[in-house]
Amino acid sequence: MAAVAGVTVPSGVPGPVGVPGPSGGVPGSAGVAGPGSAVPSVRVLIVDDDALVRAGLSMILGGLPDLTVVGEAADGSEVPAAVAAYAPDVVLMDIRMPRVDGLTATEALRARPHPPEVLVLTTFDADEQVLRALRAGAAGFLLKDTPPADIVHAVRRVAAGEATLSPTVTRTLIAHVTAATPGPVGPDPRRERALRALGGLSERERQVAVALGRGQTNAEIAGELFMSVATVKAYVSRLLTRLDLNNRVQVALLVHDAGLV
Repeated sequence: MAAVAGVTVPSGVPGPVGVPGPSGGVPGSAGVAGPGSAVPSVRVLIVDDDALVRAGLSMILGGLPDLTVVGEAADGSEVPAAVAAYAPDVVLMDIRMPRVDGLTATEALRARPHPPEVLVLTTFDADEQVLRALRAGAAGFLLKDTPPADIVHAVRRVAAGEATLSPTVTRTLIAHVTAATPGPVGPDPRRERALRALGGLSERERQVAVALGRGQTNAEIAGELFMSVATVKAYVSRLLTRLDLNNRVQVALLVHDAGLV
């Protein structure tokens, strides 16, 4: 490993323009798409305070022609410099880190113009911190014991602009936040904001949004609302644009906040 501004770079992986890699910027690993390659390489930054976790993820992702681990960081405080230096497409972000946690780092990162996608790494499948990360715009989360093939699939999906949470996981998260959040005694600002946001939708858009809030698949929504799956996908895309959200999980959380499910 070589260090650049507090960020480690896997040996053989080139640095960004103006920042030489450990081998002088010459691609050398199997995870780097060389000149003329027909496969565009997805650039991945790994952020975790556990060196063994970083090494394991680098091994899983670094041997594939369409994925390149461009760097590693051991704390959320290193993320801004790492993202500026290496322009990753996807950031694998641990939640629990000693100085700046991954949650804070994700919120700051997603507030930037044209941020990379974030996949949260966690040891819990229904953690309130995961919910906060998803509200901040993370594209999904991975358990640290996720099988390697599923990790690769998740990174590819996120790089393609798709959320990595299955409807089953969505339902689990919604159930968790429902159980963890007591009913409001007085006016609830989050509920009022959610109702205002959803109030501008058409009746059909609102129906699709509520179905997403129930964790339904596109096929299930299509069957219930007598649409084609392609039409459901178009409605989901429209919802994300109109509500200024990143993925369908955020829509589901907004619907829950409004008290519609």
